Amino acid sequence: MSLRNKVTLIGYTGREVEMVNFDNGNVKASVSLATSDHYTNAKGEKVEETQWHNLVAFGKTAEIFQKYVPKGKEIAVEGKLTYRSYDDKDGVKKYITEIRVDEILLLGGK
Repeated sequence: MSLRNKVTLIGYTGREVEMVNFDNGNVKASVSLATSDHYTNAKGEKVEETQWHNLVAFGKTAEIFQKYVPKGKEIAVEGKLTYRSYDDKDGVKKYITEIRVDEILLLGGK
């Protein structure tokens, strides 16, 4: 087991899982995940800070997402950070950071 480029997150999905089927039979699942941190600021006020993460999964892991992960589901994921870029319709280069999920754990109730 390698500790290089390893990410573990626990949070709630922010939308329904989007699936892509490739010509070679492989599948890709994409979904957003919200993680929250709570702290007290200098004024003594409780603050909640939410970060959004883009998750992608392939193969069997993608099929688990499709079957068991609706919007608002609490999950724990483990994977690695990946970066990619593309040119939008206006020719502007866009950069995306994603978590490529290797393992998923379904948490909470329904």
